[in-house]
Order: sequence, then C-alpha cells, then structure tokens
Amino acid sequence: MKPYKSKINKIRSFALALIFFGFIVMYGGIFFKNSPILVLIFMTLGVLCIIGSTVVYAWIGLLSTRAVQVECPNCHKHTKVLGRVDMCMYCNEPLTLDPTLVGKEFDQSYNHKTKKS
Repeated sequence: MKPYKSKINKIRSFALALIFFGFIVMYGGIFFKNSPILVLIFMTLGVLCIIGSTVVYAWIGLLSTRAVQVECPNCHKHTKVLGRVDMCMYCNEPLTLDPTLVGKEFDQSYNHKTKKS
C-alpha cells in the first residue's frame, strides 16, 4: 500500500526541503573559494532556493485558508481537507467531503477533474 500524506503537509515538506537544499548549495560554494564567479553562482542559486521556499510557504498558507476544516472521525482532531479527497494530518485517515466517494477505496486521482468516478 502506498503511504499517503495530507496535501498541505506534502507541500510544507517540499518547502522545508527547498530551504535545506538552498543551504547545501550555498555551502557548496566553499569548495570554489578560489573562483569568485563560481562562489557567486552557488550563493545566488542557494538564495533563489530559499526565496522559492518562501514563495511556496506563502502559497500553501493562502491555499490552506481555502481548505475546509473538519473533525477526523478516527482521531477526533480538527484537520483541513483540500480537494475532494485528502488525508488526516494526524492519523492519515482518508477523508472526503463528496458523498459519492464515501465507502470507496482512497485514491488521490479523485482530485483530478479528468477522473471519471
């Protein structure tokens, strides 16, 4: 079975990874300290990764304000649902707001408009 995560947590994890990647790229510039041009390129790429992470965090923050907050039937904690199907942020319980999908096996492709149910 494929492990699923909530969409909000996936995007936040990507943004966090982008920050770490940016720092690693900037530290990579240390190996080229004899060439100022390469150091500048590495530092610029690292800063761009961190700026990209900031943009992703801002985007997911705006997106999560549109998400519907529901109470998970399994753990009884409040979580946010993006799209037709999503997972609980805490216990990975499949959640849906679409009554036609209740009882069906969880599939993230239900969120795509081209998917025929």
